[in-house]
Amino acid sequence: MTMERIISLLPSAAEIICLVGGQPEMVGRSHEDDFPSTIQHLPILTEAKTKFTTSADVDRQVSEALSSGNSLYNLDVDQLKILKPSVIVTQDLCTVCSIDLVTVQRVALTMEPRPKIVTLNPTSVAEVMESITTVGEAIGHVKNAARVRADLEDRIQKCKDIAAKAKHDNPEYAPKRVMFFEWTDPIFPAGHWTPEMIEIAGGAHPINPPGSHSKRVAFEDVQATDPEVIIICPCGLDLDATRKEYNLMMEKDWFQEMVKRATTVVLIDGNQMFNRSGPRLIECTEFLVSLLHDRPDFEPAGFPWERIK
Repeated sequence: MTMERIISLLPSAAEIICLVGGQPEMVGRSHEDDFPSTIQHLPILTEAKTKFTTSADVDRQVSEALSSGNSLYNLDVDQLKILKPSVIVTQDLCTVCSIDLVTVQRVALTMEPRPKIVTLNPTSVAEVMESITTVGEAIGHVKNAARVRADLEDRIQKCKDIAAKAKHDNPEYAPKRVMFFEWTDPIFPAGHWTPEMIEIAGGAHPINPPGSHSKRVAFEDVQATDPEVIIICPCGLDLDATRKEYNLMMEKDWFQEMVKRATTVVLIDGNQMFNRSGPRLIECTEFLVSLLHDRPDFEPAGFPWERIK
């Protein structure tokens, strides 16, 4: 079998590549591709132009760059050409999250032989599962991809079964109202697959339905949902940075009152969990089941979270 030379420019892609057996063929990665840890020795081909200080300041940096027509990332074109990839896996869903597709395509056109570009743009759990099949086919690991996908889909079904049983056993069952913060200042509630995962786990995310893009909202809109469960999980931030953002939020009267009314408040590592459209979204769904139904047996081992209330 011909060995591919694979570059991942998207964290979720790296996770999929490794899970289906393509890790030995990886020759490069983005600066955000940090899982599994066994790929961290590979050459890094991207870097962010923004620097995290606070969520509000990053929003300013991003807005200024995009309004000027500038990319948020640098791509090491020379190193990319030296590595001579046969497959590059990237995305075209979010210009804020990773290097943009147009930049990658432009460079690929100058390479000989020209690498195959695989673009992943899932917006739902089903499309994330399809991404596994797509990557497996692109890198020649079809059987492994099918096995991985079947296992993950089985775990999704188990989550659905718990929610269905809760509804069946309690005629007065009402899904817990969840407010999931994907960014805190300005406020961006969860979008794409996360509201769907909340519903799979038996909850509700009234501020933004499944499949919708994450969009900026006013705090009055957040208040109006009267959430029972508050989840702070900012995209790209680890647990320490998330804790600092939570403390900044607690300086706002409206947020203090919302926390006081809620039954559950948790912080989650948003760099590793929920915001990457990869296989660990299933762990995230299992975590939601454990949180919403008090089922500690469903909590994945080592899941990076902290309970505030």
